[in-house]
Amino acid sequence: MPTVTEPAADAIPHADPFAIFEDWFAQARQSEPNDPNAMALATATPDGHPSVRMVLLKGHGPDGFVFYTNFHSRKGGELAANPHVALLFHWKSLRRQIRIEGPIREVTPAEADAYFASRHPESRLGSAASDQSRPLPDRQAYLDRVEAIRAQYPDGDVPRPAHWSGYRVTPAAIEFWQDHDFRLHERRRFVTDGAGGWTSSLLYP
Repeated sequence: MPTVTEPAADAIPHADPFAIFEDWFAQARQSEPNDPNAMALATATPDGHPSVRMVLLKGHGPDGFVFYTNFHSRKGGELAANPHVALLFHWKSLRRQIRIEGPIREVTPAEADAYFASRHPESRLGSAASDQSRPLPDRQAYLDRVEAIRAQYPDGDVPRPAHWSGYRVTPAAIEFWQDHDFRLHERRRFVTDGAGGWTSSLLYP
């Protein structure tokens, strides 16, 4: 039988969870082949029907984790009805996961305008032309709408649609997961204490 080499005790320390996230995220940007900022976003209807999809993290810090979307999409409707979400980062190259749970709030119009303006013109065209999550008769219909908007804005300066903006997730809980051999994984869960601090505990894998 192979022997088990025990990992160092408490390799995930009780510390500022945002600092731990920043450290892990920096390592992921070096090791992931593409989209280290990809995260699964789970939403649910008020009666508990869940859905999940991949989105991109576009801002983060002690005030929360930001992503952008079309408010008329399925996720937009679910977020309007039930403003609580779960996020999951999985960085296979590092054998790590981070789980985040908490309520959402809209970013400011100025934040949304600034991010939309930073996008590639083709991405702005695509967002403006899309009725996200709505039925589409055929792909050409969408491409025709892209070209119609391109004709309106030949300089590529497409304005942000009013129904396209972002959300900031304010974490109530953050869990860090580190893979170890023989599934002797390490997990530490941080929970906000409601006064600007955090409590944490290790969890069985």
